[in-house]
Parts: sequence; structure tokens; C-alpha cells
Amino acid sequence: MKAVLLILLLLMSGCSTTETDTAEEAATGIAPTETETYTSANSKIRFLWREQVYDADLEDSLSTIMIDQALADKLTDAERAAVGYVVTFIGSECDWDGRANEEFSNLKCKTLTALNLGYQCSDQHLGFLQNWFRNDHEVLARLASCPRVPFTASSQQTFDELYLTTQSDTIKVWFRASGVNLPMNAAWEWTEENVFLFQDSAISLLKVDKSEVNRTELKLSGGL
Repeated sequence: MKAVLLILLLLMSGCSTTETDTAEEAATGIAPTETETYTSANSKIRFLWREQVYDADLEDSLSTIMIDQALADKLTDAERAAVGYVVTFIGSECDWDGRANEEFSNLKCKTLTALNLGYQCSDQHLGFLQNWFRNDHEVLARLASCPRVPFTASSQQTFDELYLTTQSDTIKVWFRASGVNLPMNAAWEWTEENVFLFQDSAISLLKVDKSEVNRTELKLSGGL
């Protein structure tokens, strides 16, 4: 099992490229910032990144998600909602809090924990987002299919870095992410920016700018 985890974590730390495809979404999303010391016009502030951290159990250094907790603690609720929406659909080293319960309702993700939003797809998590996105029906529909994917899954996506920019009534969340599908021997990576607009004490998703998705075939010898 440790070998499987090591392979998954090493694979998620970077992907090469062979094929490309594109995607773009639209809808309508944000709130003014109270964190001038962290956010400023046209300046990306780092919220999440990766570092090599030694794991004594695996006896190896692994690419590990790091989060600026001081920044997370100072975000406005609108900023928390913008980041919280983005991280709902991409993993951040999510793992069961103890054993998975019968409802699979105890999946703990690093980003949601940092944002004080509870377990993945919990009432605390979704209730907060549904309130802030109450006027954006496309976002609400997507939240209705909230995924629960632990970091041990054979097919998964995760963050490599994530930045936040707040200017007046606009919040931008930019990130780089990667994914693997072990049964299909596939890996991919892309960058994306989600732009949110604040109106009437609610936010909505204004637009999504997504890069080409760079794909490669994994060449695993000897199996897992």
C-alpha cells in the first residue's frame, strides 16, 4: 500500500506533454477585500504551493501541498467562497478522517480545512458556498454534484499552485493543476483562472480561462 501511495504522489508532482485540448466555461461571481496587506490590484498572492517534505513512513521526500494559513485566516467571506468553489472540484491531499464512514461524509481536504469549511461536500462546506452563490444557478447546479475523491484514488486531480487576486468587486483565482489515471496510464496538467464578481452581498462566476490541457501517457513498468 505504501508503494502505491508513493507512486501516486510522485506522479502527481509533475506531468510531461504530448496531446492538447481546450475548454472554456462561462456564468456570472465576489466581494471587496479587507486584506490590503495580502492582496492588491493586479497582484497575485500565493495561497497554495508545493514543497518536498520527507515522509518517515515511506522513507522518501514527497511533493506536499503547503498553504499560507495566515492569508487564509484573513480572507473575507467572499474570497473564501471564491477559493472554496475552485478547490471543491480538485483534490488537495484529501483523506478520510479516520476510516471512511458509511455516508463517506468525513473526507478532510487541506484547502477546505484551511478555509474553515469542514469536510468535503458537508453541510458546512456546501451551505456556505450555496449561500454566497445563491444567484448563480450554474454554480449551484455544479455544486449539487460535489465529488468525494481521496488522494489514494487511482484517478485524481490535484493542485500544484494557487494564487488569489482581489481588486474592487472582482476576485480572480488562478491555479496550476495536474491529474493521473493509473488504469489508463494517463497524466495531464493545465492552468486556469476563475473570475468572480461581487453583487448584492453575493458572488457569481463571471468567466473561466483555461489553458490547453497537456497530456502524456504514463510508462509504468512492472505494475504497482
